[in-house]
Amino acid sequence: MTETLSRNADSGPHPPSVRRSSTSRFDVDSWQRRFDELRHTHHVPGASLAVLLDGQIHELASGVLHRDTGVAVTPDSVFLSGSIAKVYTATLIMRLADEGKLDLHAPVVDVLPEFATPDPEATRTITIRQLLSHTGGVTNDFNFDGGRGDDCLARYVSAARRVALDCPPGTAISYGGLGYIVLGRVVEKLTGLTWDQALKSLLFEPLGLERSMTLPEEALRFRVAMSHLGESGGYPDPAPSWDLMPRSIGPAGRVIVSAADMARFARMHLDGGLAPDGTRVLSTDAVAAMRHRAVDVPDKWTVSADGWGLGWTLYDWDGIPGYGHDGAAIGQYAYLRVVPYANLALVLMTNGGAARLLYADLFRDLLAELADVTMPAPFAPAPVPQSIDLEPLLGTYRREGVVLTVSLTDDGSPHLRYEFVDEMADMSPPLEMDLEPVTATVFAASGAGPSFSEDYMPVVFSTLTNGTQVCYVGMRATPKVA
Repeated sequence: MTETLSRNADSGPHPPSVRRSSTSRFDVDSWQRRFDELRHTHHVPGASLAVLLDGQIHELASGVLHRDTGVAVTPDSVFLSGSIAKVYTATLIMRLADEGKLDLHAPVVDVLPEFATPDPEATRTITIRQLLSHTGGVTNDFNFDGGRGDDCLARYVSAARRVALDCPPGTAISYGGLGYIVLGRVVEKLTGLTWDQALKSLLFEPLGLERSMTLPEEALRFRVAMSHLGESGGYPDPAPSWDLMPRSIGPAGRVIVSAADMARFARMHLDGGLAPDGTRVLSTDAVAAMRHRAVDVPDKWTVSADGWGLGWTLYDWDGIPGYGHDGAAIGQYAYLRVVPYANLALVLMTNGGAARLLYADLFRDLLAELADVTMPAPFAPAPVPQSIDLEPLLGTYRREGVVLTVSLTDDGSPHLRYEFVDEMADMSPPLEMDLEPVTATVFAASGAGPSFSEDYMPVVFSTLTNGTQVCYVGMRATPKVA
């Protein structure tokens, strides 16, 4: 299916290559065959792909929404997008800043006096901008259930007052969903609407996004993808529940959306903040600020990040800049990549299986053909074994919801135990992973499952600006405590 849209605005320098027309560059039938082949190879039950290229959205679908019912995925099917919801929340915040209702450099407590952390100094100084760029020090794994009522975010923010920081504000990036839920509550405070209502009135409606929503009762109007869970090597089974996350996680982890609607959202950013009818949703300055690098990223492999902006993950493909985000929603995985110079956005929505491998193979081919982009090689151990002093890295690392134990096995090999605790204790049994060196501070962990980072999960050791040793897993900084 192809939908004609107006041509996207140019954003950024063109690499030294000759642009070809979109009609000669995208063969729907050929890509459908490739999509079907890769989805089956990686045991993904169902997936939807949208390609926004030179003003056209090409929509492809493959597989089934639910393995027990056998209902087919169609281009208008909706999926859980996981953490890509953060970019929608960031866009809302930037719109409020455009309207003069918010100073990004102001402390959060200036807008939201009920916000607090166990560290009084951090509470006074954490800014809106730091929450947007994941440099506020707040944690990710605090899945407090604020209930189904419209006060769920207020209840979450109240409960979060007792949650310890991952690290002091401004010392490093540490991917933090808690901060985005706080930002969602900021939106509520400034608009007088729930986050769900604000998203609808300020973004979905101006952009004509008819298959974008946040609540299950809205999603049931459409063909909805079921989450699937299971071991690698075969097709997973339907999950016990469609969505295992509470409503209060919405600003950090729940926008329910079709692939094409997400491409339309990306188109607004490519078009410098304009809706299809010319309505200005964001200023050009706000659009640029969101994709301007705010912080470098020590872990450049988990989500392929070279840096982080104000909401966007930033990529540098051998000098070709891009931005996007990944999302996971306990059995569903989503991927968004935007290449401004090529007027290209790619959206992949999946409902289980080795989705990370499907993304890697499919986007590697698409980006190469449509934008002359070469994605990095899959993350893997160093080809030649290295002799590394492991002693400084051994010990216990802890943050809210997670304890990491780095030890040596009987044969002297490094090992990582990843254990969920506190509010996250029932999330999963402990993960036991062998570590293989990539460099002296970067290791490839095996045994985590293919959806984390292709065949290996990055484990990165670093030191904060205040001297604290940390271990990064999943972009989260976990301080050494023993």
